[in-house]
Amino acid sequence: MISAANLSALPARGQHLLLAFLLVLLAACGQAPGPVTLQGPTMGTRYHVTLVAGSETIDPAQMQAGIDAVLDTIEDSMSSWRDDSEISRFNRAPPGKWWPVSAGFLEVFSLARQVTLASDGAYDVSVAPLVELWGFGPGAGASIPGQAQIDAAMQRVGEAYVDMDVPGQRLRKQRPLALDFSSIAKGYGVDKLGQWLEQQGHVNYMVEIGGEIRVRGHSPRGTPWRIAIEKPEPVAREAVAVLEITDQAVATSGDYRNFFEVDGVRYSHSIDPRKGRPVRHQLVSVTVVHRSTTLADAWATALIVLGPEQALKTALRESLAVYLISREPGGLRVDKTPAIETYLQ
Repeated sequence: MISAANLSALPARGQHLLLAFLLVLLAACGQAPGPVTLQGPTMGTRYHVTLVAGSETIDPAQMQAGIDAVLDTIEDSMSSWRDDSEISRFNRAPPGKWWPVSAGFLEVFSLARQVTLASDGAYDVSVAPLVELWGFGPGAGASIPGQAQIDAAMQRVGEAYVDMDVPGQRLRKQRPLALDFSSIAKGYGVDKLGQWLEQQGHVNYMVEIGGEIRVRGHSPRGTPWRIAIEKPEPVAREAVAVLEITDQAVATSGDYRNFFEVDGVRYSHSIDPRKGRPVRHQLVSVTVVHRSTTLADAWATALIVLGPEQALKTALRESLAVYLISREPGGLRVDKTPAIETYLQ
């Protein structure tokens, strides 16, 4: 099976990120009984679920309905492409007013804030005005804004301007801004699906949404799951490394498919919220292995923004399992942290 790729609760943009963040799941065929595979549309991309049956009985129709229900709830909450979603309603809310949010919404915002603080602001879910400005948002077209436009958009960016009341399960904007969970919602969806599957008694599974992957137990071969890290090329489907994992999540952020070019200059969809501009450096792919798909998803985005040197320093400081690929004049350069060595074939 080949997994889809990265992104979000946003249809058109999700389709772009589907290519940008691709992780290839190596086929796990063998002598064991055939797995049950379910798939369908969600968050602007597709989900794939592989269940390896043990003593439990698998009813595909019942499982499909349950999976769709879990994902529909998340889309109702976190899709910026839907005017009636929870996040769209929050984005329209006036500053200064406490706004009640669902438990999942608050959890995602809280985890995003953790990564924002740990990445020195390289990750920020209030980046939506800049995403729109540069032509990567809903209904937007590629454009190169002037500095005055960037400065104006930056006045509406900064998750620190959102107050969080955890006991009261509510948020309050201190000034006009808009949240965008596209860099974390797919990972959260994978985690929630995994939790739901375990509640149904499944202990051997793979869940993937747009390239964000979570596995538990063993593959259909009776061995750990094997996942390939793709060579960062716009067209190629070639593995540069293979991970062997179980009870872990994998997320990849890439900077080599979702972009536009004007006068020979390439503008990436990865925007640095601290500068208001697409990133310009050699780091083109970041893969993170983590216990949490939600955090792996967010960290992959944060590290791609930081660039090769700072990403490696940050990953080492945070004890993250990370595989970095940079493009240099002589070819590709790989940097990795000690924590990921245990998963590499």
